[in-house]
Amino acid sequence: MMHSFAIRHLVEKALYTKQLTPDIEEQINSELSRLGYISEVDYEALELLMSEMDEGRIKLVPTVR
Repeated sequence: MMHSFAIRHLVEKALYTKQLTPDIEEQINSELSRLGYISEVDYEALELLMSEMDEGRIKLVPTVR
């Protein structure tokens, strides 16, 4: 089975920049929809992202309209 690490890389980008932008969030959602499932690696990455957000270390950037 081929594994895409796109979600993990997007999470790494959010962790590196210390912000979850609408673009990163949209790319994560698109990748999840495309795959139709979530690998354990991606799940753990998303779990880490959510934990960092809960701790206030990652800022959620609002969508500008």
